[in-house]
Amino acid sequence: MHELSIAIGIVKIAEKEVKKVNASRVSLIELEIGKLSGIELESLNFVWESAVRGTVLENAKKKINSPSGKAKCLDCGNNFELENLFDSCSKCNSHFKNIYHGKELRVKAVTIE
Repeated sequence: MHELSIAIGIVKIAEKEVKKVNASRVSLIELEIGKLSGIELESLNFVWESAVRGTVLENAKKKINSPSGKAKCLDCGNNFELENLFDSCSKCNSHFKNIYHGKELRVKAVTIE
């Protein structure tokens, strides 16, 4: 379950940001986790409480934005949405594509108190 190590990494990022401004806690953390990122949101939510216990994120609200997958076909130039990494072009059925949206995994914002 790599979601636990991801949660711990998010805690470390938040702790680093809190330390920069000499604060004590975070009230809100905003995450961007794309639908094609390979992160199971249910698993992340399951381990979240354990990962943040005793940290600057313990009482923080967590907001997750999950952008959908988008790609451009390298054969016909069509832009299309993806549900899965291996989906083909909706226009020409080609599997050659450039995925430009939906694989994100980032801390978008940290609101510090």
